[in-house]
Amino acid sequence: MSREDLAMLDGSVVDAAAGGLYKVELENKVVIQAKLCGKMRRFNIRVVVGDKVTVGVSPYDPTHGLIMYRHK
Repeated sequence: MSREDLAMLDGSVVDAAAGGLYKVELENKVVIQAKLCGKMRRFNIRVVVGDKVTVGVSPYDPTHGLIMYRHK
């Protein structure tokens, strides 16, 4: 699955769980689990509760996603 196949959705981080997992509430009030994408880990981009983020969600499993971008 490539990056272009993911559906990009906006949301906000509501909880930071153990193991680098985050709970993200999307704009349509659905809460999914997400983890940081590789480039965010590489460049040490920090995500805290309350941040607005863009999440890439797979069409095969819409309950998990990758945090692709943290909005300023």
